[in-house]
Amino acid sequence: MKIARVNNITETIKMLKENGVWILGTDMQTDTYYYNQNFKGNIAIVIGSEGFGISRLVKENCDMLVKIPMKGKITSLNASVSAGIVIYEAVKQRN
Repeated sequence: MKIARVNNITETIKMLKENGVWILGTDMQTDTYYYNQNFKGNIAIVIGSEGFGISRLVKENCDMLVKIPMKGKITSLNASVSAGIVIYEAVKQRN
């Protein structure tokens, strides 16, 4: 699994799409839970910043949005924790 941090995410998303990669973003304002999404194809996962998530423009350029269920008063997770949860699901589905 390749992990990258880029300067211009919108341009990177465009380049990835041109190369057959589906873009999956994490966002609390969607109805799809991460464990109900198919992670088996060529995908790139976008993790937003803690507390703020991903920008409107990035959301609009994602092919799919998923959320991690939250309980209680917690409204966001640490970005590395969110990444670990979603990446684990992708690995689980591929095995």
